[in-house]
Amino acid sequence: MALYTLPQLPYDYAALAPVISPEIIELHHDKHHAAYVKGANDALEQLAEAREKEAWGSINGLEKNLAFHLSGHILHSIYWHNMTGDGGGEPLEKDGVGELADAIAESFGSFGRFKAQLSKASATTQGSGWGVMAYEPLSGRLIVEQVYDHQGNVGQGSTPILVFDAWEHAFYLQYRNQKVDFIEAMWEVVNWQDVARRYTAAKERGEGLLLAP
Repeated sequence: MALYTLPQLPYDYAALAPVISPEIIELHHDKHHAAYVKGANDALEQLAEAREKEAWGSINGLEKNLAFHLSGHILHSIYWHNMTGDGGGEPLEKDGVGELADAIAESFGSFGRFKAQLSKASATTQGSGWGVMAYEPLSGRLIVEQVYDHQGNVGQGSTPILVFDAWEHAFYLQYRNQKVDFIEAMWEVVNWQDVARRYTAAKERGEGLLLAP
């Protein structure tokens, strides 16, 4: 059985300072993300054991654990690449991300309106969660989702392309309880080149899915 592994960071711990401190990056990646990887692998092993023994008494809990930890692993894997110390601002045609910029304007009315919606969604997600911009293949547009506890409030076919981690472990050591300040600072490190690549890939994959009209 294939096991999930913790991906390496695409930069060193200090690369996103002062927006995110090296201590937070180290703990977040090496401890929290690693725990989701382990949790997903453990859930797969326990499900394999349940199949072998035909013991289904814990199936609901096992499926929930797999969804929780696997979603945490996937979202964090996107999160690290969504950020760069040379990022920020907004996507512009002159930077080679004009297709993404046009899609944001078409889907949300303007970049400013998109930024406001994603910021508010990230800051107000109930419990522990994420603010996510995703490509929704049924309509071919971009949407904002709130992903609480790694799982809720998502369209089943949508693909995350920009994620803001709003769990306390992502910011508390530096921003204390000021989640709104952390979300605002996140815009200074967005890697629009990475987001644009994900948008293109999601469009190409989405057009091949069999979905109801």
